[in-house]
Formats: sequence, structure tokens, C-alpha cells
Amino acid sequence: RAGLYLTPSCCSGVGLALCQRLLEEDGRIHLCIACRNVQKSEETRDALLATHPTAQVSTVEVDLGNLASILRAARELRCRFQRLDFVYLNAGIMPNPHVNFKALWHGLLAGKVLHMLTTAEGIMTQKDRLNGDGLQEVFATNLFGHFILVRQLQALLCGNEKPSRLIWTSSSNARESAFSLSDYQHAKGQESYSSSKYATDLTSVVLNRKFNDQGLYSSVVCPGLVMSNMTYRILPVFLWKLLMPIMWLIRFFAKTYTLTPRNGAEAHVWLFKQKPEYLDSLVKYHSCTSGLGKCYVEPQKMDVDEETAEKFYQKLLELEEQTLEKYSDLLD
Repeated sequence: RAGLYLTPSCCSGVGLALCQRLLEEDGRIHLCIACRNVQKSEETRDALLATHPTAQVSTVEVDLGNLASILRAARELRCRFQRLDFVYLNAGIMPNPHVNFKALWHGLLAGKVLHMLTTAEGIMTQKDRLNGDGLQEVFATNLFGHFILVRQLQALLCGNEKPSRLIWTSSSNARESAFSLSDYQHAKGQESYSSSKYATDLTSVVLNRKFNDQGLYSSVVCPGLVMSNMTYRILPVFLWKLLMPIMWLIRFFAKTYTLTPRNGAEAHVWLFKQKPEYLDSLVKYHSCTSGLGKCYVEPQKMDVDEETAEKFYQKLLELEEQTLEKYSDLLD
């Protein structure tokens, strides 16, 4: 089986943990690591082969925030593979994150602090910017780049003997209140990460409606709160060191505090073992961990409106047509 795994940095975090766990589940898969940093992806490949010497692990260079890079990678993958069984869409950025401590204090007084700590609702903001393609950077990297890649790989994903799978990494921070159809790139707000993850949920819902009859199935997962490079940028390192004992304690009350990358990959791996025909396309699969460290998966209905999802999908198609006009030399 050929499996394509996407991440902007596969040397740490959920990305590396997922690679390790997939090979533990089935050492026969061909795991292709897609990464924007060639040296790091090769180092990760070598590390994986050191522990799984009989595995097939290859790499491809791709920057999900750069359309030309995506088109070149898709062309290379179409040449190298006849089909893809799994595509893990895991790349994500959260630039310049800021914690609103005033909102956190008010949440504490109002008895909502646990909800805020598990969803980051109302306490996490980001400053976004335009990328080289003229798109909002978070939207482009977290959602649109993946969408374009899936579209470019459609021939490898549809019409195969066995179903193909898209598994998107979303978040409990994906909220309808942060998303707007009139500003779906979130140029005017300060919650671009939340908006992009809600857009991910919408996209997955429509892809199932459009492509299930062609053998392509899409699922959404939430890794929970994982201590990764992205997380560590939110607060100074010394604060994290002070907070870590408290966070381990919170896990007795907040099952989404998976904390370690290996725990965060639980839902990704669980979906690897499921038959897609029996999964609910309107459900998000959450990685959870008990206070004593037991990992499990909890399905939760997504707060998505299917009509809004359809309208957003049409906007993605329009944006695709507009943005790819200048890349005709990279299109077949």
C-alpha cells in the first residue's frame, strides 16, 4: 500500500509520532513523508528506517503555503505512484500567537476556565499576513494548500480497487463564530487558526458528499492539546515549565489534554484501522487521554451547516481557478 503523509516538519510533534505508530501498525506500508525542509525529512526517514529497517519510507518536498511547490510535488507524486491509500493532511501554522490573560481571568471568575483551557475560545489570537501568492498565510497553509494538493492528486485517490482516505488534522479550537463566508481567509479577524480549522471541517464534509461514490472518503481528527513546537511558541519556555505539573493535573478533568505527540496521534492511528464506509462524515474523532494516561478515541458531532459547507466549497473552487491561472506551466 502507498501512504502519503504530509507535514511541514516531521522531525517532532504529532507528525513524527504518527509516522512511528503507522509503521508499528503495519510495516508493509510505503510511507511517503512530504515536508518543506528536505534535510529534516531525510533525517526523519533515516530515523524511521533505523527502527523499522524493512519499511519503505520515501520523501517529497512540498511547502503547503506555496502553490508552485504544491503543484511540483503533486506532479512528482503522480509520476511515482499509481494510487494513494491514505493522505494525512497535517500541516499547520499558528503565527504570532497571543494569550488574552484578561479574558482568561474573566473566564476563571465566570467558572468557564476549563472550557477556555480546552478549546482556547476567547483567549487565543494570532496576527496573520499575506503570503507570496497573495493569500492569507494561515488559510493558505492550514487549508487551501491541502485542498489544492488533494485536487491535484485526485487521479490517484479516486476509482481505485480499495477506498482511499483523507485524514485532516483539525482542532477543538475550530469554531463557527471565528469563520465567515464573506471573509473565509480571515483577513479581518484575529482568530485565523480557529477559522482555518473550521474551514477544514466544512471542506471534509463536502468532499465526502462529492467523492464517496468514487471511493474517496474524508475524516477529521483533533489531536487534543499536545506539547509541540507550535504550542511552545504560545508562552515563554519558563512559563511552560511552571505550568506542566498543573497541566498533568488538569488532565484528570480534561480528557483532551493528550500532552504527548504519541497520545495526540491516537485518533489518526485509530482511523487507519477503520472501514471508511462505516464512519460518520459529520463526526470529528478526538484523541483523548485519561488522567492515568490511557489513550482512547471519542467521536463528537461537528458543529457544521451543510449548506454553508457547500457554499464554501464553491468559493474554494473559484479561488482555485483564480490562483492557478499563473501556474499553467505546472499544470497537466
